Amino acid sequence: MASRHKRRAVGTAVPRPPGARAQGDEVEEERETEDESEDEEDSDEEEDEDDEITDEEVNIEFEAYSISDSDHDGIKKLLQQLFLKAPVNIAELTEILIQQNHVGSVIKQTDVSEDSDDDVDEDEIFGFISLLNLTERKGTQCAEQIKELILSFCEKNCDRSTVEQLDKLLNDTTKPVGFLLSERFINVPPQIALPMHQQLQKELAEAHKTNKPCGKCCFYLLISKTFVEAGKNSSKKKWSSQNKDELMFANAEEEFFYEKAVLTFSYSVQEESDTCLGGKWSFDDAPMKPLRTVMLIPCDKMEGIMEELKKHLSI
Repeated sequence: MASRHKRRAVGTAVPRPPGARAQGDEVEEERETEDESEDEEDSDEEEDEDDEITDEEVNIEFEAYSISDSDHDGIKKLLQQLFLKAPVNIAELTEILIQQNHVGSVIKQTDVSEDSDDDVDEDEIFGFISLLNLTERKGTQCAEQIKELILSFCEKNCDRSTVEQLDKLLNDTTKPVGFLLSERFINVPPQIALPMHQQLQKELAEAHKTNKPCGKCCFYLLISKTFVEAGKNSSKKKWSSQNKDELMFANAEEEFFYEKAVLTFSYSVQEESDTCLGGKWSFDDAPMKPLRTVMLIPCDKMEGIMEELKKHLSI
């Protein structure tokens, strides 16, 4: 369906610490010194070997496929990392995304050799992209729950005029809102997002042309996984006033969506277990506070966003 693209993943290995130095009697000092020298040489060799592992680059090839029934568990797992403990029917949402598989793609590793020593499931998905048209799906439990979730956090973090604006847009049937979903494991590089978004835009345009579901959207709604350095924000400060420069995006490309959004706000998910990210976060060892950042982007801004993605993510 979508073109094949090769990406690099850098393996990480922690060098084993050298063994503790032996203690002995003065009579055996010379022998121990020799033994220690040999141990240190062996340890240095081990460290050198481990350093080689640390710097090793592994070529992994991904390919995009149409969403199918076999992707159910993988999509559900990736949705869980976004919603965490939020009251959203993820099972129903997953089923809808599978049913409307004329839009959306999943990322899988290609050319998995049967003789490979790696324990790789050829059906495992590393990410997916799709869209839920909240206007078309009005009345379904997951669509209503997503709207309620967004509005409830907007009420807690934004002024009244912003809440009224968002409520009006989410309930205006003449201007459909598409909930854009782009999730992947954290160690999958952002370059993968460019062909995925480009393909989705083509599929949405074709759906609109052929009058299929999801075809027409006037706005795109995103919930982005973001982080801010702990201590940057007081507990009394509203997250809607969060400075963009302080935000770090789990999906780096979503910063370009943020810049074109007409409405944004963030809310904390620090009290929820964020263990489904599929990777370890470390920003110079600074403690990070997990957020979710909501963005509303007019559809006429998507072409400009695609150009920015092409400029920064093309290889």
